Amino acid sequence: MSEKKYSFFQHRECEYFPCHKTAHPETFNCLFCYCPLYALGEDCGGNFTYTEKGIKNCTNCMVPHSPNGYKYVLSKFPELAKLAQRKDS
Repeated sequence: MSEKKYSFFQHRECEYFPCHKTAHPETFNCLFCYCPLYALGEDCGGNFTYTEKGIKNCTNCMVPHSPNGYKYVLSKFPELAKLAQRKDS
């Protein structure tokens, strides 16, 4: 099955495009401009580090911007939904 058009978007006119260093800007996916997996912390599955102040740094992560990023992000939605679940449920 080929990818659907809604799973890939590029905004080449964006002043930050591409927002991460890449040798393949033609496959850079801007769909998740702000990564929905950030909230998963260490469980996001991406290539991140923490700064000296303990802030998550995703500068070297290409997971949401990769050709398979859309499928990967969708696979993590159950974990995101659990984070958003009411605590009294």
